[in-house]
Amino acid sequence: MKRILTYGTYDLLHYGHIRLLQRAKALGDYLVVALSTDEFNASKGKKAYHNYETRKKMLEAIRYVDLVIPEECWEQKISDVQKYDIDIVVMGSDWAGSDKFDYLKDYCEVVYLDRTEGISTTKIKKDLGLQEPINGINQLPEPEKK
Repeated sequence: MKRILTYGTYDLLHYGHIRLLQRAKALGDYLVVALSTDEFNASKGKKAYHNYETRKKMLEAIRYVDLVIPEECWEQKISDVQKYDIDIVVMGSDWAGSDKFDYLKDYCEVVYLDRTEGISTTKIKKDLGLQEPINGINQLPEPEKK
């Protein structure tokens, strides 16, 4: 059995995410998704719209996903590959050449898949009028007062 692993926040789930998961699963038999926890996102200066549990439930409902595990820090990747007997780590092409994943080539194959043209969480947030990141932290607009 060929086991695949990918990492991400998967906030505001969209077609680009589904397409990435579909293509990742097509590379093997079992897809593990390491989902960034709210605490890990905060350490990266990011805030997801949906909390970890909601994002986890959404991913678990996708037929391509076999297992969702928490991503709690950058340093856990080697242990994830070993613990889950991973053959291939798959990431979006925007991570290609990054020191965040290339070192995993010593432990498994690393594949970068092209992003889906014209769609991203950042674009969705912009189109919906959600605020741009302030000091590196994504923030939702203040609710209107009645």
